[in-house]
Parts: sequence; structure tokens; C-alpha cells
Amino acid sequence: MRVAASLAVAILATAVSTQGKAQSMTPMRGEITSFAESFAVRVRPYNPYNHRIRVAVRVYDADFHPVAARVAPAEILLGSGASRPVIVEIDFGPRRERRVRICAESIPFPNHQTKIRAQICGRFIARRGM
Repeated sequence: MRVAASLAVAILATAVSTQGKAQSMTPMRGEITSFAESFAVRVRPYNPYNHRIRVAVRVYDADFHPVAARVAPAEILLGSGASRPVIVEIDFGPRRERRVRICAESIPFPNHQTKIRAQICGRFIARRGM
């Protein structure tokens, strides 16, 4: 009984002390004022893993419907521990305010066992200046 309790404590301590790694992106939120017909946001997807990942940057509205945007570059390959700036430009259209989600989505490599698509999104509000 004592051995089982000690083993449980050791397993719990190991689980608490190991760091979880997760794909990330900065910034995760922002407010933009633009005096033009469009606005731009620079985001930096980051790869915390020990292997390279392929990332696509996509834009959605507040309800996760795709939004037409110019993304440069739209897809990137990130090495271990690397990040890279991506410029996203979105038109206002007839609106004075635009709420969007800019997402970094990992793309699984073909011929690999893992087919997980991670997605991390930031929320941004843009307003047209007077």
C-alpha cells in the first residue's frame, strides 16, 4: 500500500514538473485604427517542438467563416524553436469596423503517422479612422 502511494506521488510530481509544449502565435489580440480601405496585422507563429512544422495562416470572421485576405507568406515551414513574421491585410469593405480571427494552423506532413492539425487564433478588432 505504501509503495503504491509513493509511486502515485512520484508519477504526479513528474507530470506536474514536465512542461507542456504548444504551438503559439503573437500577438493574440489587438485593436487597430486604419485610415485606409484596409488594415494590416503582423503576427508571428512560433514552433516550440523539436521538429519542423508547416504552418498556414488563415483569416476568419468572429463566427469562424473564412474571410478574404492577403497573407504574405500564406504557408511557412518553421524549424524547431523558430518563429517568423507574417503580414495579413484585410479590406474593410462597406463596414466601419471589422472583427476577425487570424489563425496559425499546422499542416500535417504526408506519410507521417500523426495527422493532428493544431490551430491557434488571435482576435483583432479594426476600426476605420475618421
